[in-house]
Amino acid sequence: MVVRRFPALFFLFGLPLFVRGQSTPPAIDGALPPPLPLLPATNWWNANVSQAPLDPHSQQIIDFINNGGNRPLHPDWGAAPYGIPYCTVAGDQPLANVVFQYDDESDHAAPGRPPGYPIPTEAKTQAGWIEGCVAGGGASGDRHMLIVDCDHRILFELYALHWVASRNRWEAGSGAIWPLDDNTRRPDTWTSADAAGLAILPGLVRYDEVYGPDPIRHAFRFTVRDSAGYCVYPASHVAGGNPSAPPLGARLRLKAGVDISTFDPHVQKIFQAMKTYGLILADNGSDMYITGSYDPRWDMDVYVPAFRGLHASDFEAIQLGWKPSSAASQARLWTQCP
Repeated sequence: MVVRRFPALFFLFGLPLFVRGQSTPPAIDGALPPPLPLLPATNWWNANVSQAPLDPHSQQIIDFINNGGNRPLHPDWGAAPYGIPYCTVAGDQPLANVVFQYDDESDHAAPGRPPGYPIPTEAKTQAGWIEGCVAGGGASGDRHMLIVDCDHRILFELYALHWVASRNRWEAGSGAIWPLDDNTRRPDTWTSADAAGLAILPGLVRYDEVYGPDPIRHAFRFTVRDSAGYCVYPASHVAGGNPSAPPLGARLRLKAGVDISTFDPHVQKIFQAMKTYGLILADNGSDMYITGSYDPRWDMDVYVPAFRGLHASDFEAIQLGWKPSSAASQARLWTQCP
């Protein structure tokens, strides 16, 4: 998004027609800044995994997810209160200070920018800006808020965000800031606004992509009921301790031979991305829940039954810690997290 600045123009009697510095107002589900997908093409979210090697324990991972059955997929998005909203702001959006519960693992300022997060004032009193669709965030739930500064190309993400009127401040569990033009990764053992230490927005199923003209060119965020006591690249953080469960950062891929031709064309676009870019395990939750954006335009009568047509057994796990570059030979595939 480009914020256009106009010189002050005046009528004959001196009344301003345009005011210098007028900015684009914040918008829920606003247009994201190109190029898309978000983050560089070499980022882990955008890596083509169609030829990545299988993990030798692929079947055990799938068996854990199936939990004695054959777990169907579920689209975890829709209209209020489902899905994670995101919003766009201009570069001159005022920055608000946030008090963090996990202060030592949270970012306080974007590189080269003053401290704070560009939280729209509307989020205090209007629903739809924060996950859960409660004005000010409410008192429970994950309460993610995802904000894109389109002018500076920076993604701000917050977890458990809520407005505390009695203290006149925003409080959150954690926060992470992601410059969109590089592949910054969280330090090992650090969380982000997500349990795995990953960015959230680049892994959402978004309405604008599903109904846009281009194929979807990134992986999707998903959850399972529990995770292991270690994590693997690209994750940096642990949120479980089950030795039978997959680690955060694990990637699944829809098997190449699964026939998706009978599904709605928009559903096919999502499923094809699962074949090419896969899924990344980002948090504990419900098995095979695929995370998408909050958007009232979704017709979930299309997506819920379609997703039930695929099951965990239609997927395979790629090599844990796999990296899509020659740098893989120089880096640890396994990140042992305490």
